[in-house]
Amino acid sequence: MHTTTTTPVRSDGKDAENAPTLPFVHMWTGLDGKSRLDESVMRGFGLQSVGGGADPQWMRPFPGEVAAVLFAVLPVDWVGDWHPSPHPQWVIPLRGRWFLQTQDGSRVEMGPGDIHFGQDTETDEIDGEHGHLSGTVGDEPCWQMLIQFASSPGAPTSHPFG
Repeated sequence: MHTTTTTPVRSDGKDAENAPTLPFVHMWTGLDGKSRLDESVMRGFGLQSVGGGADPQWMRPFPGEVAAVLFAVLPVDWVGDWHPSPHPQWVIPLRGRWFLQTQDGSRVEMGPGDIHFGQDTETDEIDGEHGHLSGTVGDEPCWQMLIQFASSPGAPTSHPFG
């Protein structure tokens, strides 16, 4: 996969019989010990009120114990060394663009509107590379929100939540 994530939304959200799905990039460790990237989708949305008398909207409760919520700013021209994800985590770019490159040779670029679930916490060292490489793309910093979990809320497969 050498692409940006621009998977179209397949539902306008108005049909109660046609629940939306949420596309995301999933980075995980395959049986060969290498980090890899897959385009995946999250299913399981249902109509419910967020509370306070608000009309129902599509919601999807998410399992797992949140260990930390962090905000990060990756400077222009920043490239991190090869590393595994420190925890299973959602990475949500808020502004700017960034890339991920995995041990299987896949690369993806993401920006606002794209989300990523990083689950490559236990990769093998292969040819001096362990985990993934990441860095900024373009001429502005990449602002991100990270939601880290104490343990993985999904199976280490290409489609953990769908």
